[in-house]
Amino acid sequence: MALRTLSAKNAAALDQELMSAGAFSIDQLMELAGLSVSQAVFKLQPLSKGKRILVACGPGNNGGDGLVAARHLFHYGYQPTIYYPKQSKNDLYQRLTTQLRDLRIPFTSDFETALHQTDHIVDAIFGFSFSGEVREPFPKVIQALRDTKLPVLAVDAPSSWNIESGPPDSGPGKGFMPDALISLTAPKPLVKRFKGRHFIGGRFLSPEMAEKYGLDLPKYEGLDQVAEVPAGEGEKL
Repeated sequence: MALRTLSAKNAAALDQELMSAGAFSIDQLMELAGLSVSQAVFKLQPLSKGKRILVACGPGNNGGDGLVAARHLFHYGYQPTIYYPKQSKNDLYQRLTTQLRDLRIPFTSDFETALHQTDHIVDAIFGFSFSGEVREPFPKVIQALRDTKLPVLAVDAPSSWNIESGPPDSGPGKGFMPDALISLTAPKPLVKRFKGRHFIGGRFLSPEMAEKYGLDLPKYEGLDQVAEVPAGEGEKL
């Protein structure tokens, strides 16, 4: 049975409900999302296969998830590097970057060079709220993600993809198919076009809220914050 998917509109509504009726703070949700991302990396890229992780972060919540994931990855024993060209002045993001700098995790402005000095890449540039045109400096970054032979994990959506219809027909993201995707809270409709390994993350949704939004909760094992599910499946909610 295909997993139910969550449209961008309903994903935004669910986030708001989690922070109101669910009593979660945005800090909590971002921490849990980033923890899930870090565990997906651990499953995809064991330390024995290479410790260097390049985390590409956008200016919004998707980028914040990447910053949190990098902190956890450092504590697992990885060597993360952060590409975060449009750093938010919001207090939450400032605190996340301070936490990384306190761990002496390097930030780079040269994505191309960093790409040649890593073993795995996390695409945390754009999430479910992305729409419209990819603006500088991200077109060349997304082209590099498309063309690299290194494994790429996309957070919630491959950057530049349309949340409903999937990969773009033109522009820097045309032909971009990352090796893996982690859908946060629930898959988005684009998963019908995705062909790599697919994880669900965000082990905090109550059964009542999942039922309200018509979602299937995956079977999380033990302490895992992620569950792998078949790719390319989903029906629109």
